[in-house]
Amino acid sequence: MSASKTPFVPTDPLGLDELLSPEDLAVRDTVRSWAADRVMPHIARWYEDGELPGIRELARELGSIGALGMSLTGYGCAGASAVQYGLACLELEAADSGIRSLVSVQGSLAMYAIWKYGSEEQKERWLPGMAAGELIGCFGLTEPDVGSDPAAMRTHAKRDGTDWVLSGRKMWITNGSVAAVAVVWAQTDEGIRGFAVPTGTAGFSAPEIKHKWSLRASVTSELVLDDVRLPADAVLPGVTGLKGPLGCLSHARYGIIWGSMGAARASFESALDYARTREQFGKPIGGFQLTQAKLADMALELHKGILLAHHLGRRMDAGTLRPEQISFGKLNNVREAIDICRTARTVLGANGISLEYPVMRHATNLESVLTYEGTVEMHQLVLGKALTGLDAFR
Repeated sequence: MSASKTPFVPTDPLGLDELLSPEDLAVRDTVRSWAADRVMPHIARWYEDGELPGIRELARELGSIGALGMSLTGYGCAGASAVQYGLACLELEAADSGIRSLVSVQGSLAMYAIWKYGSEEQKERWLPGMAAGELIGCFGLTEPDVGSDPAAMRTHAKRDGTDWVLSGRKMWITNGSVAAVAVVWAQTDEGIRGFAVPTGTAGFSAPEIKHKWSLRASVTSELVLDDVRLPADAVLPGVTGLKGPLGCLSHARYGIIWGSMGAARASFESALDYARTREQFGKPIGGFQLTQAKLADMALELHKGILLAHHLGRRMDAGTLRPEQISFGKLNNVREAIDICRTARTVLGANGISLEYPVMRHATNLESVLTYEGTVEMHQLVLGKALTGLDAFR
């Protein structure tokens, strides 16, 4: 076999770009360009200040490039493929996990819930504005005392004539303080139901959560529902039970599989650039064996993770992706992304803790990504049950 004349590209050592169509590349490049222009010049300051200024303007810009609800069809949504949505998540999280979370919660949780389970009237009311970024949505599932066991949620909705009255608390809700609509899941006499709650409704409030060490450039809130009265048509008619919120979570977890590789890529490329220029003992540190070993190991896990994400994306586009496979991807890719960030930090030495470089910011963000939408332990148990046929959850 003769040697290939195709050049080796350090940022794409497996030639994975060859798997992408021109349309895929166009989507990726559009999102990458937007993030480079609108996020990268400011993100270190936003992170340090613990805020995401201009979030509504950013949402409208993301809507204008088709990034909100992009894999959904109709109602102003882009109708992109799962792979294209994944590529967008990767590019957004290469900028910051908080930006990807804004898009994921908007499209894969709030919009997806209405698109999948809502009435035609609910879809027409909310989705076009959400796709354009004119309306921001949030997704209320996690509670102060209930995380991994959503069946134990305490938020409840009771009928009062033809109305519903909601009471309860939701915690760690991305976009909550800026949302126009909250998709809230609650216990009812019929089982768990979802509600599209206009956030201006009396009794609803969303105080922002401060003092975070992770996802600092992201709006995170508590949702407080004190006897929130809603008309009968606020309930999502298409689903009853946990399969509703869990179906939404599967859609969002898929985006995390790609997104975490964006954080890992940014950290790896930062370490690679640094190793080529930082000199010690008379030469660049990239010329030392131990540094090269770190770079090689990071490159292996990064590009295996991207290849895994691409494979799962093709399965989603084919309609054959299973929840267990999403757990496989989320568990592997987020865990490896954190390890890549930590290793990259050691290559940068003391500079690795500086906000002049993205590495520590990505590492701390990924600590949240590791936990939300399914902890390590929960995804391990999902896979354990699938492998053994035995349920270890209870």
